[in-house]
Formats: sequence, structure tokens, C-alpha cells
Amino acid sequence: MSLLKKLASETALYGLSSILGRFITYMMVPLYTRTLSKAENGTITELYAYSAFLMVLLSYRLESAFFRYGTPQEDRDRAFSTAMWSLLGTTLLITLAVLASEQNIANALAYDKHPEYIRWFALMLAFDCLAEIPFARLRLEQRPIKFVTAKFFNIGIIVVLNLFWLVVCPWAAQQGYAWVHRVWSPEIRVGYVFITNVIASLATFLLLWPQVRKASFALFDAVLWKKMILYAAPLIVVQFAGIVNAMFDRTMQKWLLPGTPDENLAAVGVYGNLYKLAMLITIATQAYRYAAEPFFFRHAADENAKETQAKVTKWFTIASAAGMLGVVLYLDWIKYLLGEDFRIDLQLVPILLLANVLLGIYYNFSVWYRLRDKTAVGAAIAIGGAVITVVLNLVLLPRIGYAGSAWAALACYAFMCFFTWLLGQRYYPVPYAMGRMGFYLGLAIALCFVSLWLDTMVPVGWGRFGVHTVLLLVYPGVVFFLEKSRQLQ
Repeated sequence: MSLLKKLASETALYGLSSILGRFITYMMVPLYTRTLSKAENGTITELYAYSAFLMVLLSYRLESAFFRYGTPQEDRDRAFSTAMWSLLGTTLLITLAVLASEQNIANALAYDKHPEYIRWFALMLAFDCLAEIPFARLRLEQRPIKFVTAKFFNIGIIVVLNLFWLVVCPWAAQQGYAWVHRVWSPEIRVGYVFITNVIASLATFLLLWPQVRKASFALFDAVLWKKMILYAAPLIVVQFAGIVNAMFDRTMQKWLLPGTPDENLAAVGVYGNLYKLAMLITIATQAYRYAAEPFFFRHAADENAKETQAKVTKWFTIASAAGMLGVVLYLDWIKYLLGEDFRIDLQLVPILLLANVLLGIYYNFSVWYRLRDKTAVGAAIAIGGAVITVVLNLVLLPRIGYAGSAWAALACYAFMCFFTWLLGQRYYPVPYAMGRMGFYLGLAIALCFVSLWLDTMVPVGWGRFGVHTVLLLVYPGVVFFLEKSRQLQ
């Protein structure tokens, strides 16, 4: 139990940055959906989806290889230096290649009038990539305060510059202030969102410079580098497939939806913001993952490591299901994060919520193939999920619109969750409380359906708010009763 408390405390610290970061992201949603058009929101959604793919290629999962080979204190500096110098070289080469081809890339993505978008994203991704290993070292060395400080610094820059360029400058221009035209142009509009992220990424990298300087070229180990690449290579496939699962829908909607290109881009903007509402529950998941990956590596040799993992996964499922239930019950109020034109098709949010709950459970189940160096098995599962995502999107998008993307996400994560657990029981059997976990997830889903039935009788307002609050309290009440009863047995 002391290990669980330690993991919980580290998760809480990482959660400060994760929760605030996600909260600020959601605060940007009302800003973007009120100051930028649907098509411009679609541009944001699409380009950040592409950047997720590129980040996998740029970082090639060396942070996971660093956890694997840098966990022993005596090997840490050598593993850090090897990973850092490897990333410095490849990032420089790839970034220069992209900058040299920015117009051709912009033409291929139908942004021929805005090659600067490609330039800004190349620079942003370069600085983000170079920050990966320093952030990983802070996590491995259990220094969440410095980790959180750097994340807060990044968030603060994004908030201030977004408000400055999207709110303050347009207001100053309307008031006739001359100074504003020296730092702002009304033609750039959505481009300021990207410029903001370039500046924030650069500033964060500079803040981490004391960590970066620990990378000594004299400690670069070619033999270790080969081991790290061989370990990380299947994880590249895993993460790339994961990005396909998470982002393929938004990159393909522009091309596969039945409307005109402008209409489709507007639809991408709507769906992207619906997905952000569903990702409210992933705030805690992200914080948990920051703490959990190095935690499980540190304690893999403990006698009761598997029992600890089973307990952690059960409580993760309980918390995630509670988060899903909370978002569904208060969706009538949460929807006001979006601008009025974006509050459509909210019935897709529960589907996306359940998909993200299953994704979080999959992350827990997938620990075994990292610990047992069976990353190739994890890659095969991830590829299977990616195939489901691609096929279902290709089939459903032209027929039922972006609702097909929501159902594809649910099918994909259900498949990955099940087969990762099934194969894990063969290679690294963990005594998961599958029955109890399934019951709690089913209870949350059942309460969601009960709320929908009661909504037909209770109008929107404080009455419905009270009914939903009672339903929300039922869930922890049942959990407390069952878990307390189990402890007494």
C-alpha cells in the first residue's frame, strides 16, 4: 500500500501540470471557437494531428529506451548522453529537410498559400523533441517539482500570447492604437496559435538547458545506442499506430467526408472540439502515465510487483469510469466551453469518453511487454488497432459522417484492450480483478443510460442538475460499499 501511496503522490504532482495544461487547453477552446472560424479551428485540429505523427518519427521513442537502460544509477549518464546526442543529430537533419521543402509540403496538404505553417510546425516539433529526454530524466529521477515547473512555464507562455494576439491586439486595433500594427497583423489570425507554440517550445527547451548540458559526447556509446534503437523500434510502431488510432480520423475527415473541402474542414473543427470534451477524463490519465512508467520499471523486481499492478489498474478503472460518468452527467453545462456554432452532435461525446477510458486501461495492461522486452508483441497489437481505425474510417466517414470516427475509436481501443490483456496473461500473468473492473465500468455506463431516461422527464435546469448529482454520488457509494466489504472479508 505504501507503493500505491507513493505512485498516487507522484501522480498528483505530475497532475498539477497535466490538469492545468489540459484545463488551459480547454480554456483555449472557448477562445478559439469564439475568435476563429470553424474552418480555422479545422486547420488547428488537422495540423496538430499531423504533428502528432511527426513527433513519433522525430523522437523515435528514445525516452522509453532511456527508462529501460538508464534506470540503474551507474548507467544513467551514459544512457542519457547516448539518447540526447542521437536526437540532436536526427532532429537537426529532419528539421532542415522539412524547412527546405516547406512549399512542396504545404502544396500537398492544400495549404499552398501558407507555407509558413509548415515552417512554424517544424520548429515547434524540433524543440519539443529535444525536450523529451530531459523531461524523461526528471521523471526517472523522481523530480516532479522541476518537471511541473517547466510545464507551467510552457503553459503560461501559451496563455499569455494567445490572449495577447487573439484578444488584446484585435481590441487595440479597433480602438485605433498605432503600436498594435508593429506586433500584430489581422491577416495572420490562426497563424498566431502556431507562432505561440513555437515560442513556448523554444522557451521550455532553454529552461531545460541545464539538463541538456549533462549530455556529454564522450559518453556516447555506440553499442548501447544499438540496444536502445532495437528496444525502441517496436515501440515506434506502437506509438505510431497509437497516433493513427487517435489522429487518423481528423486527418482523413477533410478528404473523406461528403461535403466540399471548406465544409469538411469546418466539420473537422467541430469534431476536434467534441473530442476535446471527451478528453477531459484523460487529464488524470496523462498525469498517471508520467508517474507510472518509471514507477513500474523501478519496482519490476519487487516480490509483489504483479499484485501492485493489479491494484493500481483496478483503481485506475474506478477513477476513469467516474470521470466518464461525471462528464456525461454534466454535459449540459460543459458544452458551454464551446462556441454556440460548435454545440452540435453532443451525443458522440459519451462514445468518445468510453473509448478513452478503454485506452487508459490498455495503457495499464501494456506494461508487461515493456517489462518483458516483448515490444514486438505490443507493436503487433497496435498495428491491429490501427488497421481497425483506418478501415472503419474509410468505410464509415463517407456514409455516416464523423460519427463513424467515434465508433471506430471505440472499436479500436476495445480490441487493443482485450488482446493486450489476453496475451499479457501468457507472458506476464497479473491477477487483475477483471470481474470487479467490468462491474464498475458497467455501473458507470448504466448510470449514464439512467440519466438519459430521466432527462426525458426533467427539463434542463437546477432540477436536472440535482438529479444528475444524485446519480453521480451513487457511483462512489457503491464503490465504497463493495471495497469496504471486501476488506472486511
